Amino acid sequence: MIKVKKKTHWIMCKTIILEREKVMYYEKVYLEDYFSGLVKGGRKTCVTLYIPSISQEINAAAMYPCVVICPGGGYGYLSEREGEPAALRLLGSGIAAAVVHYVCGEHYPAQLLQVLAAVTYLRRNSEKLHINQNKIAVMGFSAGGHLACSAGLFWKEKFVCSALDISEGEDKPNGTILCYPVITSGQYAHRDSFFRLLGEEPEPELLEKMSLEKQVTEDAPQAFLWHTAEDGAVPVENSLLMAVALHEKGIPVEMHIYPHGHHGLSLCDDTVNKPEDIGSAAIYCADWITHCIRWIKEVL
Repeated sequence: MIKVKKKTHWIMCKTIILEREKVMYYEKVYLEDYFSGLVKGGRKTCVTLYIPSISQEINAAAMYPCVVICPGGGYGYLSEREGEPAALRLLGSGIAAAVVHYVCGEHYPAQLLQVLAAVTYLRRNSEKLHINQNKIAVMGFSAGGHLACSAGLFWKEKFVCSALDISEGEDKPNGTILCYPVITSGQYAHRDSFFRLLGEEPEPELLEKMSLEKQVTEDAPQAFLWHTAEDGAVPVENSLLMAVALHEKGIPVEMHIYPHGHHGLSLCDDTVNKPEDIGSAAIYCADWITHCIRWIKEVL
């Protein structure tokens, strides 16, 4: 018994040492454990947290900005290339991140509720997680950009507050980061995204509501957008329409349009793309994340 206790004690000490050496706090949170109003499906909604560790040597009271990440995939699947790689890039710059594994195969508003629940969870637990509750942005790629933008526009809808049992404003993003986003359900729509989100024969009123450039109000959060002019899947007009709509309402917006590059570039390097897909055009777009990190730290 004495040997077992000594061994156990050694293991516990080792664990504490390792905890002190960690460069980040990593956790998987399941939203249905905190929000009983979320629609129950085949699995719980996982949010993976990547939080910079607090350094006693540098600043034990640090409160980090946080980005809630919505991967793309046309509302049909979640692109791995647009989740954790983006989170780790932000983490390396002292920005917390949370990847939402939102449901695919369910219709609106299931995904919207999951993302807004994630924002609320982070805000409610901001002190414990060392997150600045006034600097929580939602980032989305492609169809995930549509979801992120929806979160920025529909956070105050009554059905959201009712379903999540929250106070108005708890779920409001402080900013949106839209990466080659699906925005419009009109002429330049990515039709498959809307079919998966709404069904193949959606109600006209709901399809119109999902054309997000038409839903911008003075309550929309500030935004950062980037796109490529030759995107063959989601036309650049999606970002242009949103930027104009935000500007007309007096909402601050920063936008970067790159002349070349295909759809779905993510971080625009060989960590998330096949070598044959990384040419000079993609590399030229890679500084979007540098501009975005600056925007998060200095503007958000």
